Amino acid sequence: MPDPAELNDESMEVAAAISRTARSSGHTVAVAESLTSGAIASHLGASEASSEWFAGGVVAYAKKVKFDVLAVAPGPVVTDSCARQMASGVARLTSADLAVAVTGVGGPDPEEGKPAGTVFIAVSSRTGVRSEEFRFDGDPTEVVRATTLEALRMLAAEGAALGPTAG
Repeated sequence: MPDPAELNDESMEVAAAISRTARSSGHTVAVAESLTSGAIASHLGASEASSEWFAGGVVAYAKKVKFDVLAVAPGPVVTDSCARQMASGVARLTSADLAVAVTGVGGPDPEEGKPAGTVFIAVSSRTGVRSEEFRFDGDPTEVVRATTLEALRMLAAEGAALGPTAG
């Protein structure tokens, strides 16, 4: 089975766009990952001049890490609320202007009553937190790849819409 964190061309193109936007706007970026286990951070870290704009991230696979490190309220973690709290938590921890967070069910079995492929992605910025629910088809590797690409796309769109930092 291919490595789900393997850098692929489409995701790297989106990560390159995030790099250009972050450098031109002065934004910093952070990630909080559960389902993707660092795949998003790998794409961002491999992008041009990432040390200038990529603040870092938290791989919060275990519920306890979500609760204790990212200040997610105890309870189910395959939820919109969890994704939103993860994004806000990592933005706070890293002082990043933009943060993306993912949580979900890679499969093959359901979790917390949600079918495999259920994913919540949230993006935090100074304008607030927005989130979306997705249902990706495929095996766990395919779900991770689709989640990584969609999270990068949402982060790129938010960064482009945000404009330059104030000051």
